[in-house]
Amino acid sequence: MSFFSVKGRAGAYLATLWVLLTGLSHSFAAESATGPTLRLDYGVGDQGFNPVSDFMYFVPLISPEHVLLATNLGNSQCARVVSFTNHITGKSFSATCEFEFTGDGIQRDTFEHVVGIQRHEKQLKTTHLLAHQLSAITVDGDGSGIVEIQGSLIKGRYVVNEVKMRFNARGRSSPVSITLEDIRLRDGTYSYENETVARVNALQFRRSAEHPKMEVTLASVKRKDAPNNAWQSFLGGLKGAAANMMLPPLNVEPEGEQAMLDFGLALVTKQPTFTFPFAPRLKTGPALSP
Repeated sequence: MSFFSVKGRAGAYLATLWVLLTGLSHSFAAESATGPTLRLDYGVGDQGFNPVSDFMYFVPLISPEHVLLATNLGNSQCARVVSFTNHITGKSFSATCEFEFTGDGIQRDTFEHVVGIQRHEKQLKTTHLLAHQLSAITVDGDGSGIVEIQGSLIKGRYVVNEVKMRFNARGRSSPVSITLEDIRLRDGTYSYENETVARVNALQFRRSAEHPKMEVTLASVKRKDAPNNAWQSFLGGLKGAAANMMLPPLNVEPEGEQAMLDFGLALVTKQPTFTFPFAPRLKTGPALSP
């Protein structure tokens, strides 16, 4: 017999109690959920290999939109932190950790635009255009990078103020790119057009008490359908340089910024692992075509 089959005041009381307990169990489950745990061996031993999708788990944390994660079948991409150096000067410190992406494959985080359209509804109705909206972040193949961390020492405690992830270390091209697209409103219908691909050299997070942001440094920008040749690469580099002078920092969610600062702290204190908080907006998509 269920709670709801009990008659009268007692039944109503039990039904209310059941709803409360169900709500509490859901709340506890949400609070206890976590994201992936990164293994950090700093190049010592062979325990520090992580799926690239785990290493890039901050992407759905910084996004206000739902994010669809997809990889190709047989993906073997891994990420590993391979070195650590730390410099302390007075009450400040700086640290660098080199990391590498190994293996083959493609990993892509694709963003929905529901929240962005809602936030810019007035602008869309006036100008009918939202230009250069972030559509996807892709890691294609392998590469080398560096995490640069800066902060303060307060009563002997590390406080991380800035984390910068560079993806073009050791003279290698960055395997990370972003896809941008325009959202246009025509006759009450939204269309997505003018896709461009920008290769990302660095992402930077600074501690902010009010409006968390992510700074993006680009290597090149080109139309998605542009041919892949030397001339287009040259033009893309020029466009990337121009875009860096005009590209404003992107708004990010506070939990994403905090996760990156916490990640920096884990590296500075040479923790053996780091666990991301749960990303409720992350969804898994079908496998990518090769």
